[in-house]
Amino acid sequence: MIFLSDYLKSIYGTKVYKLSLSSGCTCPNRDGTLSFGGCTFCSEGGSGDFAAPFVPIREQIALARARVEKKLPAGIPDGDRKFIAYFQSYTNTYGDTERLSALYRETLSLPEIAILSIGTRPDCIDEEKLSMLRDLNACKPVWVELGLQTMHDGTALLVNRGYPLSVFEDTYQRLREAGLSVIVHLIFGLPGETKEDMLESVRYLAALTPPPDGVKLQLLHVLRGTALGAQYEAAPFPTLSLEEYTDLVVQSLQILPDTCVIHRITGDGPKRLLLSPLWSADKKRVLNHLHRALQEAGLL
Repeated sequence: MIFLSDYLKSIYGTKVYKLSLSSGCTCPNRDGTLSFGGCTFCSEGGSGDFAAPFVPIREQIALARARVEKKLPAGIPDGDRKFIAYFQSYTNTYGDTERLSALYRETLSLPEIAILSIGTRPDCIDEEKLSMLRDLNACKPVWVELGLQTMHDGTALLVNRGYPLSVFEDTYQRLREAGLSVIVHLIFGLPGETKEDMLESVRYLAALTPPPDGVKLQLLHVLRGTALGAQYEAAPFPTLSLEEYTDLVVQSLQILPDTCVIHRITGDGPKRLLLSPLWSADKKRVLNHLHRALQEAGLL
């Protein structure tokens, strides 16, 4: 089992930091093409609440670097710092291909950018976008992050994901055949799912041929201002406890193949919007609890 930080150090010889950026895209699940409002759990920030504002890309990168570098240890020469340009908010292959290609090429032209990471939906990668991604990948590594969240089409309908599993499967295979690295997102705690349902999604990813290059595991955050938040405020439903979530993470890492890089085992919801589970707001406690459990399981 290898975690992202160690994986990147093995390739670049140093810690690589992530810059959260904005491409200016929206989402077909928000603009009326498929639906309005997005997935029921998705905030107004399009799951990118910590991204830089949408300004010219070099300005965005400067702003994001300034925020990240406040936390960096002193003494690292500026030229030795490496970053991932992470376009997370909304659907970053949705829109004019020429504009997006120019944006991403300018991003990759900067020497400090080692990797381009593009968050998107599997139903928003047609042959034109696939060709763009393939060409970008010839410049520097490109990661395509697909928000699957669950393999269960019933849950997908419930949270208004907007596409069936068959669409994910087709896009996944086309991306892999094009030589692109694919990272898949799963969310634990979606309404109505049992522990077995969630682990079934993990087993599904582990059985893909080839398996994903990376996986992100995410706790469901019920946020104020979302459709799911409105449902929760009207009729609160159970959300995962820290112990339940930790158990799911441990079992998931035991299921996933060793070749799969673990990009995330938890995440942050904006505290000002968080309705449940409130324990997730204490990031230090959550990380310490997860690390102890992983050590006890022999996964660290």
